[in-house]
This record gives sequence, structure tokens and C-alpha cells, in this order.
Amino acid sequence: MTKTELNKYRNALEAKQAELVQLVRNRDGIAIEKSADALDEVQYATERELAIRNLDRDSNLLRNVRAALGRIEDGSFGVCRHCEEDIRPKRLAAVPWTRFCIQCQEIADRSQGDSADSLDELLVNAA
Repeated sequence: MTKTELNKYRNALEAKQAELVQLVRNRDGIAIEKSADALDEVQYATERELAIRNLDRDSNLLRNVRAALGRIEDGSFGVCRHCEEDIRPKRLAAVPWTRFCIQCQEIADRSQGDSADSLDELLVNAA
């Protein structure tokens, strides 16, 4: 991969990182609100649960983006973490923080409910 391509991905990842940092810092939605009305309590709890899920999703994505920036620095960006094949540029353009090529990602997605050890085992057996 050329330096120009790496810089393009680095810039995209840094922009995504800045966006996610702002989202993760905003924790207003998880504040516990009280109300005398039971229906309002249920509504507040539902909104809080949604805010917590969004915060969790954004935090995980931020971790993935930071890991991708680390892979750019160590020279392993664009290489599948499992099969060690190059990840196609079209996939990197769509999801620059990806760790896997499309084939390994499909295997990982099929076993999403399994533990990380099981996922590694499944990927090893699939290769």
C-alpha cells in the first residue's frame, strides 16, 4: 500500500475518531430521571437503555478505530488479522477500521454469539 493510500485511510480514521470521542463524552442520556408517573418512568428507562447501548456501540467502534490507527503505525494495516491476506481496497474504503478480509469477517459474523476463543478456533478451522 502506498503512502498516499495510507494517509487517506489515516485521515478518514482520525476524522471518525474525533467524531466518536465527542459522542462518547456525551453521557447526558444515561442520567437517571425520576417521575411520579409510572409510564414516564418506563419511558425514561427505555430512553436510558437506548443511550447506554449507543454509548457501548460508539465505545467499541472507537476502540476499533484506534486499533486501526495503531495498525497503520506498525505497518500491519490492510492485512487480515486471521488469514494474513491483503484486505481489498473497496472493503477498506467502506470500513477502514476492519481487522478481517470479507471471508474471515463472514465467518466471524456467523459465530457472533460465541466467545473470542471459540471465534479464533472457528477461524483457524475455516482456513
